[in-house]
Amino acid sequence: MTQKEMAQDFLQLAAKGKAKEAFQYYIGSDFIHHNAFFKGDGTTLMHAMDENARNNPDKVFEIQRALEDNDLVAVHSRVRQTPDDTGAAVIHIFRFYNDKIVELWDFGQAVPNTMINENGMF
Repeated sequence: MTQKEMAQDFLQLAAKGKAKEAFQYYIGSDFIHHNAFFKGDGTTLMHAMDENARNNPDKVFEIQRALEDNDLVAVHSRVRQTPDDTGAAVIHIFRFYNDKIVELWDFGQAVPNTMINENGMF
């Protein structure tokens, strides 16, 4: 399995409420993340991912594209907390070491109800 495939599987598992499983398979022991809304350790992020999945059981998570460059993988996704939600464009950037995720950045932009850009976000 490539690092790009690992990053995508990690996100799919977490979106389905299987963050603990995702962390067991793919996260390295020295993992850190940079989400401004949570402490920087893996346990806090894992619990937040599981809580989000419990609170949004009908979440729709769609990977649009993924890129791999040496030890970095970027995944561009559309996330909707409910099927009716306009959702958000999200980019996760993973850094790998020895085929384990050791660092994660995530960025999101809400999809507006009225979009000026005729090309869309996806």
